[in-house]
Amino acid sequence: MATKPADSDPQFYGRRRGRKLRPGRERLLETVLPEISIVLPAGDGLVDPSMWLADDPREVWLEIGFGAGEHLAWQAAQNPWIGMLGAEPYLNGVARLLAEIDAQDLTNIRILADDVRPMLARLEAGSLDRAFILFPDPWPKLRHHRRRIVSTTMLDELARVMKDGAELRLATDDQDYLVWMLRHLEAHDGFVWLAEKAEDWTTRPVDWPDTRYEGKNRSGGPGSTFLRYRRVPRTGA
Repeated sequence: MATKPADSDPQFYGRRRGRKLRPGRERLLETVLPEISIVLPAGDGLVDPSMWLADDPREVWLEIGFGAGEHLAWQAAQNPWIGMLGAEPYLNGVARLLAEIDAQDLTNIRILADDVRPMLARLEAGSLDRAFILFPDPWPKLRHHRRRIVSTTMLDELARVMKDGAELRLATDDQDYLVWMLRHLEAHDGFVWLAEKAEDWTTRPVDWPDTRYEGKNRSGGPGSTFLRYRRVPRTGA
């Protein structure tokens, strides 16, 4: 039996703001963001994430740490019947996504401009149809590995809130973090890897857009790896 990896520290790490924003993007933070922000209701009860969307979506997908929002905006435009939730604490990235939402008139996106974990803890069990963790910060130094968002604790929470059969997608261009992801997911009984051959993780799926981040290949390694996992049926399901 695989050894269960240690959990990461639940404290948030990372930047909230970067360089000064253009006036137009500052205005979007002031005008558009309040209209589409995810606001948790008072109390500690669980919530159905579809409550944040204007129309009754066929499915609800969540992207954790959406960066500049290119992937999230593309998925929302390609799948207008899907309710897209995005969580990102870095306001410069939030502002870039808001610019895309404004330019494309996207109405099926809701944003949490904060750490995703308090929201995840409030979601009803089996309420998400898909989740994405794409190119998270690898925190390469050994002493910082506890800061990585992919952890046993995160996978436990995702397994709780994802429906049976829901898909979890992850990506990284950092080989050390890739091994970390594979090890943590192998040790978790809530997910099964969908890959059958090497091309399944080295070739980009057709519904997985390229982004400017990937083009930079910041790690200097062999490139991006695309991982797809399925939430296995719960016991007795």
